[in-house]
Parts: sequence; structure tokens; C-alpha cells
Amino acid sequence: MPRPTTPPYRCTECGWTSLKWAGRCGECQQWGTVVEVTTSLVAARGTTATKVGSDRVARPITEVEASSVAYWPSGIAEFDRVLGGGIVPGAAILLSGEPGVGKSTLLLEVASRAAASGARVLYVTAEESASQVRLRAQRTGAMNPNLYLAAEVDLSVILGQIDQVDPQLVIVDSVQTVSSSASDGIAGGPSQVREVASTLIRVSKDRNLPVLLVGHVTKDGSIAGPRLLEHLVDVVCQFEGDRQTALRFIRAHKNRFGPTDEVGCFEMTGDGIAEVADPSGLFMSRNGAPVSGTCITIAMEGRRALPVEVQALIVASSTPQPRRVVNGVDSSRVAMLLAVLERRAGIRLGDADVYVSTVGGIKITEPGADLAIALALASASRDTSYPHTMAAVGEISLAGEIRPVSSPKQRASEARRLGFTQLVDAESGNLREALRRAFSAAATPRERELDAAF
Repeated sequence: MPRPTTPPYRCTECGWTSLKWAGRCGECQQWGTVVEVTTSLVAARGTTATKVGSDRVARPITEVEASSVAYWPSGIAEFDRVLGGGIVPGAAILLSGEPGVGKSTLLLEVASRAAASGARVLYVTAEESASQVRLRAQRTGAMNPNLYLAAEVDLSVILGQIDQVDPQLVIVDSVQTVSSSASDGIAGGPSQVREVASTLIRVSKDRNLPVLLVGHVTKDGSIAGPRLLEHLVDVVCQFEGDRQTALRFIRAHKNRFGPTDEVGCFEMTGDGIAEVADPSGLFMSRNGAPVSGTCITIAMEGRRALPVEVQALIVASSTPQPRRVVNGVDSSRVAMLLAVLERRAGIRLGDADVYVSTVGGIKITEPGADLAIALALASASRDTSYPHTMAAVGEISLAGEIRPVSSPKQRASEARRLGFTQLVDAESGNLREALRRAFSAAATPRERELDAAF
């Protein structure tokens, strides 16, 4: 029997083909993504060329008319900030996040603000019942007659609801729980997610109708379903936050209509979700007197400069292997800074338990916080506090040099606005000089004595 010319099995994630079925893709190593190629897909390879009409012929790019993007404000300034100005008609927006972080609450607020402006909004809930969503809307004050609610999991019924309501905005919560009879597999499977998403996006483009889709995430934080889902939509937003704290961030990982370096800040309250237009005081403690082991840094979250307090605690270790506990910062970065402090500044912490944390549950990943972490560790080891008017920004190299960071003018401007009169940064040159400047800023005689040690 002759071997088939077309491999009968294909990975829905990366397109890898195989003559035999496999539970795991041999290219992208994803499980459960290898499916049998249908006859229609095989026959599609023989597609012939179609004659192009005069109205669709390709033109030089210089002759193509440039049309400006018309943004439609959602009524939530922090959400519009991330989107680049607002919701674009005909845009497909994917919002992902961990369970319980507040995705549904945020989109219900978006639906309420849009309905209050006079637009008809269709909110499709495929995970909760209509009564559950109604109770949440009543609690958060999202009740509006222009907000239409439908609890459906069948794609064809959802399309019928769109025809009947004729909305100006559609929200589907979530795309992984909707299924289509035109595709095989269970809801949430790669083929179903691809069919549901592509159909809703096609309706969005045909009707110039913005569609907001809620997406589940996997254990590692990536969006569940085929990678094609992120390529189909126009905007991919990530809703982040620790469920133990009330603070939430929304970031755009992909945006065809605006920047991808903006961050929106929200706070979960008993009445729903609230915008935080100026989160300057959320990540600093409110101690009246300076405390040892603390240092303020000006971190960049997108284009927004935020003051963040780094706290460090040094205690004698009672175990042969000293503990290293971090929260909100990179553990490997802290280990490197401990080695640089010992080698370049003479501060030995190898036999002590070290605890480093940020205030407010924020996570700092940029290297610009290195200097603040090092100063907090030095302050904790010497039991010496810095004044409230001092902040530190800079990246520390293995040679102990202080390297400049991005957006220095914006960080310095934000520090002055918040009352930080002394900014320890790359002008110090090296870690030893930065420590000398930091301890010389202390107001007590004991801190002046310790300054001589550096």
C-alpha cells in the first residue's frame, strides 16, 4: 500500500505533522494538541488562484488612504489608558487572568459604564447563571436597562442573541466555555476555542462591533488554548494581582491600536472594583519615624513611575543553612546582591537569615531596584535607618558599579513630586560610595559614626 502523501495528523499549536498520532507534539512538546487532519483541510491545499476585481487590486502603500482610529471611551480611565485611549469599534480584546482575580467584575463595570452612556451592551455569561451575575451587578451598582444579560454556552445561540439585541458592545465570559456544533471536541479544547474565537472575531469585523473575550490561564500563567487565539485578537490584556491583597494591575501584552507599556491600577473593594489614579502611597509604609532595613525606590510600571518601599530583615541563623526568603523581588537577584555586598562593601551576611520583601504586594522585576535592595540590606545589618526624604535607583553590577536605568528624568521628577530631596543613583559611581552617601544622609550622631566605616 502506498504511503499517504499528506501526514494525517497535525499539531493545532505549532503545525507539526506526523504519520502517527501522538499524545505529545514532537515540536512544541504540548500535550493533547495532535489531531487528525480532516479531508476538507487536505483538499484545501489544492486551492486555485481567483481573479482579483478592480476594487481589490493591490496598490502602492503611498496611495492607500490613512484613516485615524476612533476610540470609544469605556468610562474607566485606567482601562482606557492600557488600551491606548479606549475601545476601538470592531476590535477583539482578550482579557486573561487567574481565577478569582476579578476579570468578570472589571468587565461588568465596563459593561455598566457603556450602558450608562446609552449604548446597548450584551453580556454573555457561560460560566455563571444569569441570577448570579445579576446579584453581583446589584452589589456593585451595575444595574442598567441597556445592559442585556444572557447565560449561554452554545455559539449559535449567542450569534442569535447578537442578531436580536443588536448591541454596540459584546462581552463573552469566557471563550473557553463556549462550544460550537461546527467543530469536534469538548468545550475548551483547541479546535473548539479556535472555532468559537474565529467566529466571534469575524462577526466583530463584519459588524464593526467591539468584542471583549475572557480567557482562562494555565498553571504557568499563559493563556489556555491554542496559541493561535492570541494571534487572532487585536488586543491581549493580562489582569494580575494577588488574591490576598486588594491591588490589581492590568497590562497589554499585545495592542494593535496603542502602546504595550502602559499599566492600569485598580483596587478591589466590597462594592466592586475602583480605579487608582495615583497609587503613589500604596507601596510605602506609614511609620512616623525612620525604621532600619527599609529603603524607597522609584520603580517603572509601564510608563508610570511608582515609589516602592523595600524592606529587609537580618537575624542570626539557628540552622547550618541560613534561610533566604523573598517576597515581591527576584530571589536570584537578592542572592547576587548579597554576594556583591560581601565582596565589594565588606558586609558579611553569609551566616545570617535574610528576609527581603516589598510593601503592598507589588512585584519588582526591573534591575533598577538593585540599589534600594542593597541599601535596605546594609541598613538592616547595621541597624541604621535612612531618612524619609531619601530614595535610591540604580542597577548594581558584579563589579559593584552603579549602572544607570531607564527613564531617569521621569523617576527623578516623581521623586521630587513626592518630597524625596535626595536621590542616590548612578552618579555615586559604585556601591561603596552609594553606601557612604546614604549613611551620611542620616541625622543621628550614631549614623555619622557608621559613615566612617565606608
